[in-house]
Amino acid sequence: MYTVTSTPLPDFDAERAMRMARQTLHIEAQALLGLEQQVAEPFAAAVRAMLGCRGRVVVMGMGKSGHVGRKIAATLASTGTPAFFVHPGEASHGDLGMVTPGDVVLAISNSGESEELAAILPALRRLGVTLLAMTGRPESTLAAHADLVLSNRVEQEACPLNLAPTASTTAQLALGDALAVALLDARGFREEDFARSHPGGALGRKLLTHVRDVMRSGDAVPRVTEAAGFFDVMREMSAKGLGCTAVVDEAGGAIGIFTDGDLRRLIERGGEVRQLRAGDIMHRQPRTVAENALAVVAADLMEQARIHNVLVVDAAGRLVGALTYNDLLTAKVI
Repeated sequence: MYTVTSTPLPDFDAERAMRMARQTLHIEAQALLGLEQQVAEPFAAAVRAMLGCRGRVVVMGMGKSGHVGRKIAATLASTGTPAFFVHPGEASHGDLGMVTPGDVVLAISNSGESEELAAILPALRRLGVTLLAMTGRPESTLAAHADLVLSNRVEQEACPLNLAPTASTTAQLALGDALAVALLDARGFREEDFARSHPGGALGRKLLTHVRDVMRSGDAVPRVTEAAGFFDVMREMSAKGLGCTAVVDEAGGAIGIFTDGDLRRLIERGGEVRQLRAGDIMHRQPRTVAENALAVVAADLMEQARIHNVLVVDAAGRLVGALTYNDLLTAKVI
């Protein structure tokens, strides 16, 4: 067991720290409210330029603006707008080759005077790209070279020295999110599209995983005919280990199911079971799910019906698989 010790901080003022935190949040909230008033035609024109982009959106920025730029590029890419980040300093040493004439460049600099960005502005103009500037100074060098200027001007930084980028970077981040949201809306971007960009996430698994991807199939599916004897039913259930068996007709159609729960109830009622056939003890019209259905549909069916197994059928109603609640858990669909 570890013992945590702390060094006394006689000069630390907890109340002052909380006041500074509240002041920071207030200043940044006010910056965002002010930013809302700055959204005008240039914003719509920027969205239009990105929608019509034949290449990709290339985001650039130095220092804190660069960190924000990486996040903006990632958000754009994950919401339907192909985008990537290029470091302006590296662009001067070869990475400018990643930019093509069909691209839209979003250059971010609060001052608009970043030396690394200024150095490549003439080259960007020669490439013929559409240059969007996100800056707090519309009279800056960056703004002068840009086709469109998006203002992220703030009245003050949250830093008490009014030096460290705080409110301004918050404004940049929010403006980047606004671009991404406006673009995904204009593209008609849907949940399914988002899932395709996030196949490893929970939403991706729910919207991209189909029953056929996770079901048991072939010899792993327990099945007997309606005429099968009671002990044949037991052997099939034991051999396949799914806690149930499907009952099929001559054409392979799923006409019934018999489960462990049915077996317990049958034994509790007593009576002779050796002469029983599968057709005598099965549940007719079993709950089934289509093989091309989303796995989440099967999960909903199981939860609503309070069952742990479901049979999988093709378009003709023929048995093609079986699915258990544990299969869905393993696939992280639920």
